[in-house]
Amino acid sequence: MSKVIKNGTVVTHDLTYKADILIEGSKISEIGQNLSGDTELDATGCYVMPGGIDPHTHLEMPFMGTYSSDDFESGTRAGLAGGTTMVVDFALPNQGESLLDAIKRWDNKSTRANCDYSFHMAVTWWGEQVFNDMKTVIEERGINTFKHFLAYKGALMVNDDELYSSFPA
Repeated sequence: MSKVIKNGTVVTHDLTYKADILIEGSKISEIGQNLSGDTELDATGCYVMPGGIDPHTHLEMPFMGTYSSDDFESGTRAGLAGGTTMVVDFALPNQGESLLDAIKRWDNKSTRANCDYSFHMAVTWWGEQVFNDMKTVIEERGINTFKHFLAYKGALMVNDDELYSSFPA
């Protein structure tokens, strides 16, 4: 089944122009003039653009005795209402918890997401296990961004030597 978004103003990284967009299945197959499909949506007066990506979210995140206000369901629903179609959330291990166990917890939380998502991995403590887990997270999950806390001394902060030790991962 094909769909056409007709008469919209297409927005790209460097241009805006009037065009129709043909969607076949779940993929854009053509952008042009006077396209037709099984279903048509009139976008006259509307901008048609890719969805936004929010690369810094804290959904269902426990932090120093509190929790963030949005969970994966409400946070992603709110994002979609504003045109955000993907979020990158921070998976935050507890002190002493492996990165792999933290990712499993975030996987369970994210089952209620209403849009695409990925993760950044937080480094909340340092040791050989964390170093080895970083390699596994990169190789097996494709997560290659890591947040090191340089604040919250005595709780989450890594020192300069620990930070430097993580770079080869």
